[in-house]
Amino acid sequence: MAIHPQLPNAITIARIPLAVVFVVLLLIGGTYGDANIAVRWVAAVLFIIAISTDWVDGFLARKYEIVSDFGKLWDPIADKLLTGLAFVGLAILAEMPWWMVVVILVREWGVTAHRLVVRHTHDVAAAWLGKVKTAVQGVVLGWALLPLGLLIGATAWTTVTAVGLWIVVVLTVVSGIDYVIAQARGSRAR
Repeated sequence: MAIHPQLPNAITIARIPLAVVFVVLLLIGGTYGDANIAVRWVAAVLFIIAISTDWVDGFLARKYEIVSDFGKLWDPIADKLLTGLAFVGLAILAEMPWWMVVVILVREWGVTAHRLVVRHTHDVAAAWLGKVKTAVQGVVLGWALLPLGLLIGATAWTTVTAVGLWIVVVLTVVSGIDYVIAQARGSRAR
């Protein structure tokens, strides 16, 4: 079966407006969905669909050998926009501490900016730790966005969310350190 060579790129680009619609719905839904529970559910499901497209576009590009420079550039930008807006939205709703958001965004956008700067000299492939970090971020954000406190109890839900967010912060920092060390070694080798 053949697919259109631009399909992975189209999926990547679709994540950008989805991210904007998602965060607007999240803010309308309000803290833990108190303002409008149905809108909060829609926002959470939209996030889960959008974050899942990251796996889909990468899978299609690799499987059909249609990896493009466009995809290499825009895929991480679309991912960082989506997850970044999710973290910021949770902080605006006071469901996540701002300091965590700052730590995560500094690492995420710092690595992305570095990749953009060096992309003309060499490719910077995602390390396995960075991939684990991205997967954990997606799962924890999906959990944190779903208003599950109504189903399992607010205390259980907020406890699991808090533990998950701490894991995300630790993985984000550790994978950032790993990235810096790998780049330093690579530049010495070059």
